[in-house]
Order: sequence, then structure tokens, then C-alpha cells
Amino acid sequence: KAANVIILDTDIGTDVDDCLALALLLASSELPLVGVTCVYGDVDLRARCVVKLLQLRGRSDITVCAGMRLPLLNKRPVYWEGHEGQFLLTSEDANLAYSSEFAVDYIIRMAKEHPHQVHLIGIGPLTNVAMALMREPNLPLAHITLMGGVIRGAGRLDLPYTEHNITCDPEAAHVVFSSGIPTTLIPLDLTTQVRVYESGVARIRANGSPFHEAVATQVEHYPRFQQQGFTHLHDPLAVATLIDPSFVQTEPIHIDVELAGQYSTGATLMRADANSPIRVGVSVDVQRFEEFFASRTAQ
Repeated sequence: KAANVIILDTDIGTDVDDCLALALLLASSELPLVGVTCVYGDVDLRARCVVKLLQLRGRSDITVCAGMRLPLLNKRPVYWEGHEGQFLLTSEDANLAYSSEFAVDYIIRMAKEHPHQVHLIGIGPLTNVAMALMREPNLPLAHITLMGGVIRGAGRLDLPYTEHNITCDPEAAHVVFSSGIPTTLIPLDLTTQVRVYESGVARIRANGSPFHEAVATQVEHYPRFQQQGFTHLHDPLAVATLIDPSFVQTEPIHIDVELAGQYSTGATLMRADANSPIRVGVSVDVQRFEEFFASRTAQ
């Protein structure tokens, strides 16, 4: 669902898919990105990663804000891989400037200034989004598109019980899924089917710009890419559904988030519900999306 204004809420720097999602957004003129809000852990470092990438892309018009560092209830430690910012930020980037406005305030302000026109894309833990909804329960967002959760159907018992973005702050996910705002959820079941390989990275680098070089370098140094020769396009798939919804087939689903399970805290328990405001991706056109991602991101 197109909207007049797009905000990206991200935990960029940990998995390289956030960087790739931002790159896809910046290559897609039909998606009017006005702001990027950072969430979870060292949000200053994450915000500086965004600013550096935007500078390389020549986009000084996009607002960057830092938001919530800790989960809503602070019941579990922040997950931090330790490579965040490497091969992108240098010592000269220690003081890269971004907006002093708190990310939660920014989301609320933009939703009020553009009622029912803001499409929020959430590709990290949902703490910022949940805080905005708790402060403003009638927040007039047009739509929320999320990468998160896992259906884990009979054919996908290889998947974990829970998905990272939900596990990091299950209580925040509960708040968002209970909000009644029209939401599209792209789960791990689909995102683990789509990949970028060395050939795709070479296509991005072949653009020749400093921005495309930086994105390619980020992918190549991502530990899972180095181990496997590919990495999953979790977050870019969520972004792509705003450009061409037919990449993914969705169904209306009610979601309960497990908040107190011995093994399954953060699990997304799903059942069909024709009246649910949440639609969940159930299948993906893998080859068409992978080709689209490589060609569009290389622009």
C-alpha cells in the first residue's frame, strides 16, 4: 500500500540485510523515504551508519534519529554481534551529525503532520514503534510493514521457534500487533528463501559509485556471507512488497506473541482470521524477487 511518506525503523549494522533494505529504498523513487529511525543497542552507532550511507548516496534530505536502546521491559540483554559499523565507519565518522529529535517523538510528529499518509517499515526490534503507539494509542499511521516472526509450518521445521526482531522485544511486538493498524508481516519462512550471492554483490559494485562500493563491502565482510557465499534478503523483501506487492502472497492472520514461554518467548502464534488487520506473507516469488533486487539495487 503506497503512502505519501515512508519512515524506515531499523537496527542497521548487525545483519547486513538492513543496509541492503536501505539501499533498495534509496534506489526506488516510487518510495518517498523521509526519515530513518534507529533502534536497539548502540543507536548512536546505528544512526551514524545511516548518515554515512546517506552521505555517500548524496541524500542530505532524509532525517535520521536515534531511538530506544533497551527493550520495553528490559527483561533480556541486548544482542550485539560486535562487528557493527566495521568497514563503513572510520575514526573520522565519530561525530557524524544526525537529528537531535528522539526517534519516538519523530514517528509521532510525522504521523500527526501527515495523518494516514505515513507508511512505517519496521526491520528491527519493535521498541520504537511500540513506544510511539503507547504514547499515542490512536497514532494515525497509514500502514506498517514489518520483517519479523515465523510461521514455522510443517514444511519448515528447520526454522527456529522465534525470530530475532520479535525475540529481542516480544512485549513491543505484542503492542504493535494489538494496535489495530493495518499491518503486513513478512516472516522468516519467506525471507530465508531469498538470497544475494557474490554475483549480486558484483552487480552492485559495478555501478562504480562510492555508495555502491560501500554496500558491496558491507555484504562481503558480513560474517555469514563470508561463511556461506550468500546472505538472506530478509529486510529487502519487506521493502520490496511496497514496490510490487505481487512478490509475496499474503493472508489475513491473527497473531499472538508468546511472552512467557519456557522455550518459546517471542514466538509468533498465528491463526487464520478474515477480520484481522494483519496480513502475513505465505509464499514468495523467489527468482523474480532476487533478480529485481539485484538489478534495482545496482542502480
